[in-house]
Amino acid sequence: MQIDVLTLFPQMFAPLEHSIIRRACDAGSIKINLVDFRAYSKDKHRRVDDAPYGGGAGLVLTPQPIVDCIETLDPDHKAHRIFLTPAAPTLKQSRVVELAKLDRVILLCGHYEGLDQRVIDLCIDECISIGEYVLTGGELPAMVLVDAVARHVPGVLNAESLTTESHSSPNYHEHAQYTRPRDFRGLVVPEVLLNGNHAEIEKWRRK
Repeated sequence: MQIDVLTLFPQMFAPLEHSIIRRACDAGSIKINLVDFRAYSKDKHRRVDDAPYGGGAGLVLTPQPIVDCIETLDPDHKAHRIFLTPAAPTLKQSRVVELAKLDRVILLCGHYEGLDQRVIDLCIDECISIGEYVLTGGELPAMVLVDAVARHVPGVLNAESLTTESHSSPNYHEHAQYTRPRDFRGLVVPEVLLNGNHAEIEKWRRK
């Protein structure tokens, strides 16, 4: 799976260079391509923002650099294009699983007061929010989406672990986990986990 991330701040994506995501990239299960869309600006000062029509606080990302960037990367519109914004439906696990089946996804990170609506009208297939709150930009939401989706790409994780975790089915939350030592500061591992009766263990876990 290829994930192209369009951002003004590619250096913010350093966390994706570690742990499971890094191993998945090294193994070729996923490819993450960070693109600074400022490079596509035709402004002589490489500006990518301007004051909003109608007035208001802050600056709005202009359409030209973003649209040119997307059309250059994906001229035949084969990728699924997503804009990360709080003004959108909240990401659910079921959608994460569906996205993981795609061959290529483009993620657009907004910044400042947002972006020109015509970018969405011309280029975006889906808008996604990671929660009902506002961040300073789309970089953190993009990292959340990449991490959530990458886990479901074949070869990234042990498939069995995906079937027993929270949200693997509707209204399901993963059970409490224990490991050695058996007694830690007076808190003892539940006896049912120690008796070897797998039917009883499964019943306890589901409860």
